[in-house]
Amino acid sequence: MTETAQEPRTATSPVLRGAVSTRRLVLIMASVLLGLLLAALDQTIVGTAMPRVIADLNGLEHYAWVFTAYMLASTVTVPIYGKLSDLYGRRLFFLLGIALFLAGSALSGMSQTMTQLILFRGVQGLGAGAMLPLAIAITGDIFPPSERGKWQGLTGSIFGLSSIVGPTLGGWLTDNWGWRWVFYVNMPVGALALLTAAVALPQLRSQRHHTIDYLGVATLVAATVPMLLAFSWAGTEYPWGSPQIIGMLAFSAVMLVITIGVELRAREPIISPRLFANSIFTVSVLASFIASAGMFGAIMYLPLFIQGVVGKSATNSGAVLTPMMLGFITSSVVGGYLMSRTGRYKALALGSFAVAAVGTFLLSRMTVEATSGLVIRNMVITGLGLGTTMSLFTIVVQNAFPARQLGEVTAGLQFFRSIGGTIGVAVLGTVMNSRYSSAFDARLPDTLRQAIPPDRLAELKNPQLLLAPEATARIQQAFAAFGAQGDALFNQLMDTMRQSLASAITGLFLISTVSMVLALAATVFLREIPLKTSHVDAATPAAGEALPGEPVGGSAPRIAPESAEQRAD
Repeated sequence: MTETAQEPRTATSPVLRGAVSTRRLVLIMASVLLGLLLAALDQTIVGTAMPRVIADLNGLEHYAWVFTAYMLASTVTVPIYGKLSDLYGRRLFFLLGIALFLAGSALSGMSQTMTQLILFRGVQGLGAGAMLPLAIAITGDIFPPSERGKWQGLTGSIFGLSSIVGPTLGGWLTDNWGWRWVFYVNMPVGALALLTAAVALPQLRSQRHHTIDYLGVATLVAATVPMLLAFSWAGTEYPWGSPQIIGMLAFSAVMLVITIGVELRAREPIISPRLFANSIFTVSVLASFIASAGMFGAIMYLPLFIQGVVGKSATNSGAVLTPMMLGFITSSVVGGYLMSRTGRYKALALGSFAVAAVGTFLLSRMTVEATSGLVIRNMVITGLGLGTTMSLFTIVVQNAFPARQLGEVTAGLQFFRSIGGTIGVAVLGTVMNSRYSSAFDARLPDTLRQAIPPDRLAELKNPQLLLAPEATARIQQAFAAFGAQGDALFNQLMDTMRQSLASAITGLFLISTVSMVLALAATVFLREIPLKTSHVDAATPAAGEALPGEPVGGSAPRIAPESAEQRAD
């Protein structure tokens, strides 16, 4: 059939709400939410089991690689899956992602060495790279942009919920059933997600031949992996100025230039540089990139502040972050509803970043005298600001492009958001260590310098000691050797550590505030266009914009709609 200007030209863009039954739509959304829950839970559930894993497999030196392998595989494959799903349909790659994730989970649970666990975590990451962006893209296939907000607000809340439930569940499984069950627990949920997706997601009927951009895939991987490794290792495995870090960043920069050249010439590029010709995409990526760097920094170091400075005990970081995540969930759902109800998004984005900036600024003003109530208030405000932005920009970029590019632009935004988070965590981690060390040296009383040998003092210069009651008790016992002044010296050391840690972490919150303000400033330039009320409208470009990265010629593959008999089901 010859394609007309009124027809969508993508494998997955027909108005599915009219093409399939209500019951099938419910099954599709169930498969999407189950897939998201599966991937999101895994990101939070594994951390609590790692001390037991290390004790069992004897691999402390490879500890970071358990997370790095997953992060590398999932981040690098996101744009690849996104583009391929535009060409060949979401169903194949979403099912493939779930299958790979389940295989990696089962193999991780059976691992006998740390090397095996790292390898199989990489397999899990390959699956997650498909599940996360395609679940969001599938939601976009079902609902037009004007209705998408309330549903993607719900999917965004899955990540907040997993941050609360995941660590608690991981700790319970590890204590009662063993660490291997933090991986095996994925199997029943994953099997249900796989079955539901296989039954519910529509089939693809291709109408033309596509060209896979193999060279683009290779150069993109070569540009991304060294950069992610450099930022993951900088300040921990190697100094920032070491030849290893500089070499990887330089190689990544060269490959990035080559990747841009390759993608500009590709017939159907994996992630087209021409996407940035659309100002809405450029502003959304920039704002999301900056905000992710600040957001992950705030989330990562809040548990350390609450447990190390405030002195509030918690069994896991999920319990500590519950107030922030409840705010996150609330704003994600409410913000999505408001976006669908009003059809406006710029004011909502500006307001969300403003609230997040206020929240992180309040966090930056906390001291060692901060009460639990004060911390909770500041976390809730921060969460209320962050929740809306996670799903909002996804809808914004989807709305600015034809439906045939929905997977590409969704995955592209997620790709840059992940890189921003990785860079932010690395940079803030280095800043935190430097600030803590400087503050500790400046605040340490002369009485402690004279009483404690330099080598022993260097061992005590570790803020993690504040999180381990057993280690603190041993230090206090060691100070008893100083006689009557032992307790006073011990209290001086603890006060110095708490004050130094508070100064270092609140400095990071101030950096997070700056990142939110910069994201707010970028959003000022976000061009607002009406949210499309149908998928047919998505075949036309945004007003005043070209169609960047448009496939060359021919009609694209499309989903076969259900028959009347099938809809009757």
